[in-house]
Amino acid sequence: MLDHAYLNDIESLENPTIEKMAEWLWKKLESQCPDLCETVVHKTPTARGVYRGK
Repeated sequence: MLDHAYLNDIESLENPTIEKMAEWLWKKLESQCPDLCETVVHKTPTARGVYRGK
């Protein structure tokens, strides 16, 4: 589902920044992972987006 060629076609990822991707992943995983504390998306070894819930 997260093929880089199709990210703009996914609802709520029309402008897929790494921060938005981390939030999108959180929303997909939170119901299945009750102890989820954060999601991290790495763009490069030194650039990452982190989401820790609301």
